[in-house]
Order: sequence, then C-alpha cells, then structure tokens
Amino acid sequence: MNDIIWRPTAERIERAQVTAYRAWLVETRGLSFDGYESLWHWSVESLEDFWQSIWDYFGFASATPYARVLDRHVMPGAKWFDGATINYTAEVFRNGRGGVGADGRMHPAIVFRDELGDRPDIAWPELERRVAALAAELVACGIVTGDRVVAYLPNVPETIVAFLAVASIGAVWSVCAPDMGPVGVLDRFRQIEPKALITCDGYRYGGKAYDRADTVVGLLEQLPTVRTVIVVRPAGRDASAAASPAAALAQRMPAHVERCVDWADCIAAADARLRCTPLPFDHPLWIVYSSGTTGTPKAIVHGHGGAALVGIKDTRLQLDVAFGDRFHWYSSSGWIMWNSQVAALLCGATVCNYDGKAGVPDWTPLWRLAAEREIDFFGAGAAFYASCLKAGVEPGRDFDLSRLRSLGSTGSPLSEDAYRWIYGHVKSDVWLGPISGGTDLAAAFICGTPILPVRVGEMQCRGLGAAVAAFDDAGRPLVDEVGELVCTEPIPSMPLFFWNDEGDRRLVESYYDTYPGAWRHGDWIRLVPHDEDDGTRSLGAVIYGRSDATINRHGIRMGTAELYRAVEALPEVLDSLVVDLEYLGRESWMPLFVVLRDGHGLDDALVARINGEIRKALSARHVPNDVFAIASVPRTLSGKKLELPVKKLLMGQSLDKVVNRDAMSNPESMDWFVALAARRAAADTGPT
Repeated sequence: MNDIIWRPTAERIERAQVTAYRAWLVETRGLSFDGYESLWHWSVESLEDFWQSIWDYFGFASATPYARVLDRHVMPGAKWFDGATINYTAEVFRNGRGGVGADGRMHPAIVFRDELGDRPDIAWPELERRVAALAAELVACGIVTGDRVVAYLPNVPETIVAFLAVASIGAVWSVCAPDMGPVGVLDRFRQIEPKALITCDGYRYGGKAYDRADTVVGLLEQLPTVRTVIVVRPAGRDASAAASPAAALAQRMPAHVERCVDWADCIAAADARLRCTPLPFDHPLWIVYSSGTTGTPKAIVHGHGGAALVGIKDTRLQLDVAFGDRFHWYSSSGWIMWNSQVAALLCGATVCNYDGKAGVPDWTPLWRLAAEREIDFFGAGAAFYASCLKAGVEPGRDFDLSRLRSLGSTGSPLSEDAYRWIYGHVKSDVWLGPISGGTDLAAAFICGTPILPVRVGEMQCRGLGAAVAAFDDAGRPLVDEVGELVCTEPIPSMPLFFWNDEGDRRLVESYYDTYPGAWRHGDWIRLVPHDEDDGTRSLGAVIYGRSDATINRHGIRMGTAELYRAVEALPEVLDSLVVDLEYLGRESWMPLFVVLRDGHGLDDALVARINGEIRKALSARHVPNDVFAIASVPRTLSGKKLELPVKKLLMGQSLDKVVNRDAMSNPESMDWFVALAARRAAADTGPT
C-alpha cells in the first residue's frame, strides 16, 4: 500500500484539463493554487465561487437571470441557481459543436460495437437529427414536460438517442436493462407512472439471443398509464424475425396502449430540427434507482442543471476527457455509469459503446475495442480488471494500446494486485484514476487527477466541490484513520427528492439521519496524507467496503474490502464473500465463501493458505470460523457483493424478505445460501 506506481510527466500535467482550468482561474479570478489539495480546499470552502466558476468556465448560459448560486445552504433541500433555465440535451449539442474540432477535423458522436462486431459510427449531425425526430414523435404522441418516459433497452446507441430526445422536451427519463426480470422492472416503473415505453423485443448477451416480447407484454399489463410504445430491434437480433417488431407486438397490446410504433419510423424524418425546452435548473432529468435487493428500490430524482454541471466537471476536470477524445466505460444501461458515459457527450467527446458480455468468448473483446477504435479513456468495474488478471490476459502484449491515455475503475475497491497488473500488463505509462461515488448523487466523491502520483491501492483525491470527510461515531473528522464517508456541503447533483416520498422521509433516513446536516454515504473510508515531491501536501483515499456490512471481531471493526484484497490475491481464488454473524448470548460466527478457479478444490492446504494470508494482512482475530467453496458470489446488477442480504438470510430471515432476486445479476447464487441457512437452522433446533 502507498507505493508510487506512476508519476505524471511534466507534459501530462501541462496537458491536463485541470491545469487549463487553474490557468483560467489565475487569469479571470486572480486565484492561484500551489497544488490539487489547495484547489480542493478552495472548492469546498468557497462553494458558491467554485460552482460559479464551473458555470462560467464551461460556458453555461441562461435565458433568465438567477440571483445567486446557492440560495438555501442546507442538506437536504439546497437550492442551486434558482431562476436559471437550462436543458441537458441543449448542453450536449452546444458542447459537441457538430463534432468539428478547432483544426476542422470531424469526429463521431457515438462508436458502437456488440458481440457480432462494429456497427456504423454516428456523426454528431446525425445524432442531433435522430434526437430531433424522436422528440417530435414523442410530442405528437402527447408527451409533455414532466411526463415520465421509460425504456427497457440495452447499452446501444438507441438508448442514448432516446434519453436525449426525452430530456430535450422536459419529460423525465428512466431506464432498466432488459436482463432485469419483470418483477424488478415493475418495482421501479410502477412507482413513477410512465406515459410511454421505449423497448426492445429482445437482446443479445453472452453469445445468446434472448426474446423479450412476452416480458414486454407482461410489463404493459401492469403499467396502465402507458399510452405509447416504441419498439427497437437492436442490431444482431434474428434476421428472420418480423420486419416490423411493433406490428408483431401491437396485436398483443393491452387496451390502454393507444399506439405501438417502430423505432425506425420514429427517427425517419430527414428534416427534423432540434428544439430544446428551457427548463428550471432543478427540473427533473432522470430517475435512477437504488439496487432494490433488500426492499422497494428508491426512485432517485436528479435535475437537469445539477447533472449537467457536475457531469461536465467530473468528466473534464477529474477524468481528464477533452473535446474529441474517445471515451469508453463498460456498463449496463441500468448502472449509473451508463449516465456517466453519456456525460462524456457534454465534453464533445466520442462515446464508445459496447453491448455484450465482457468475458465472452474470453476476456479480450474490450481490449480489442480499445485498440481498434483508438480509445483514449477506458473505464470498467473493478471486477473486470480482477477477472482479466486471474485469466492471465496480456492486453499490452496482444493489442496496440498506443492511443490509450487513461484508465478508470469503480463499483468496488480495486485490489493492489490489479494496480500492479495494469501497470505490468496493460500499459506502464497509463494514468489510472479509480473513482468512488454512487447512483445516489450521480457523481464521484473520490476521484483521480492526472497531476498527482498514483499509489498502489489508493484513490488519488477528493473530487472538486465535494466536501468529503471521514467521521467517527461522534461526528469528529479523522485523518489516517478509518471512518464513515460523509459529505459536509451540498453538491448540485444530490437528489432533488425521491419519487412519492412524502415529506422526504426516506431521503432523510437514507443519508441524513446519522449526522444531521451531513450526507452519510455508507462506506468506510480512510484519508491518507502524503507529502509530494513538489512540496505540496495531498490526501489520498482508501475505501474499506460498506459500513452496514462491518466485521466486528473481538471489538475491532473493519470493512470487508481489506479481507477481500488478501484472499483474492491468491491465484486459486476468483472471488469471495465474508459476513460476520453477531448473536445475543453466544459467540459470533464469521464464514468466508470463496469462488475457486477451475481445477482447484478447497482442501485443508488451501484453507490454511487463505487463513495465513488473512492473518498476515489483517490479524489473527480476522481469520474466519469456516471457509466454504461456492459457485458464485451473489451480486447486484451493477456488480456489488450482496453481503447484507446473505448475513440476514443466515441470521434466520426468509429469502423473500432479504433480497429481490429480480434485482440480482445471478439470482441462482442465493440457492446455495438458502440451503446453508436451512442446515444451520436444523442444527440449532435439533436434539441436544
């Protein structure tokens, strides 16, 4: 931990987007900062000045005046840019400038590949035409400002077009990926009473085609507010299927659906012109959802202004994405990183989409995409890099990654071994900038910056404008100690509200109850101080897992991420899960569950090695009571380990009370734990 594995060159620092921003602050504000940390302190201590500078630097404009940047300096309920009008889609096409750079060269808006190969690039003017045509169609169908339009679509260009069209007219967007089961989709969409559904009739994943016609019909039978259905047939679907997917579905539509039309017809208008509706800064843009694995998903509403302002700040100043760069983040359409990927369009960058399973037929397709489509920024979940490491993939040897400049990671903590694998087997001079944030605020709390060194196992910095701290139980700030991740100042992209949450009760319970006036995120974090070579000081960060899944062994609390780092460093272990079961009147029981590489079994020797690594990395107190081999770790659709549901299940709660299988990526994985819980219950109640 803390070993420097990469240092920025003078040229990289000079070219960084944040360097240009700092120069602009000197020129226009007379503000000079000696390093990233001092810039960060100003950004959170002079909150209004900072966000005004972001508004001005990126050229946001409003047809109506606003009195001040922040009217209500409270959480929840902060009021940003009150009186200003904005539209997310308008900002995308203003910044895209038709795809023409200062040198006159054009670059596409969207590059797309699926499991069957490349699809035609979409130029910026063509993207704008399609968005305009679909927006006009939605208006013709009676969609007005404030109506909800939902989508059941994979990570394809049509999903981006649909979102931008919905946002352009002031309707509210929400999407679920088609690999989510109908119960999970209904748990989300029923809450918000959509007026239109944009859906596929099937999709392709892992080399297989999946038909979704029956599912779509079933969804519509339970969504009585839907009047319009638009049907997309993504590339790669069965060519022998009906030429008009809408015609095939229309015969089965419930009576309340008035119109069922083909996507191709909706975007056909050759002369469509985009007209974006100016909207209040806090007008709802999209509704995203908490995982929904342990209860009804929270329907989280973000606004046009906050999403645009923070989206461009994070993408340009933290991820270092410039106009014309090619940006890829491997994601499902149902994960918040899909929204973050779309935010690259706010920078005038090219979004490089991939629709399909990353590990089929092996773990190289995304690296091939990066090489052949000359990607500048490549992002993925930490689990992807861990899988590549375990599979022995050699991207730097097998592919030309000369264009690749930056890597991103999120979803879970990136292991130290993954840091070393990236620099040893992907590219030695790439900048790695892991981030940590969440669906909740559509932003990153902890970020990277290409002007600081990369240290093994650490994220580089707190995001500009994000007043992140580590708190102890009494609400006192900690440095170089593990505490609760909190944010003590509002951020423009924090939720406006939860849909149908009277009096903001669930909103307050979710984030503000523990430390009133501060956002508690639910992660363990340690802020790590460093003295840099240039004489400045910085604070890196390490995330230790969810604070609601804490291990409390003999009075010592710790997050689970440290244990995972130790266990998953073993070549035989592909994945792991640990829970600590605490009981009244009896000793706790901490089992460890491991997924093993093919060809390996869990014998006494391997158990001893696992326990030895835990003892060495943590302490003897953290050695598990038992180790079990399992087929797969239960995960959410966005890849997070389901520690708390497994813990509750093993503590005696019923499966239907602890997890919603439709909100899982691998619901069958829970069957093993159900059987274990039954065996333990039988043993507890059997004869003594």
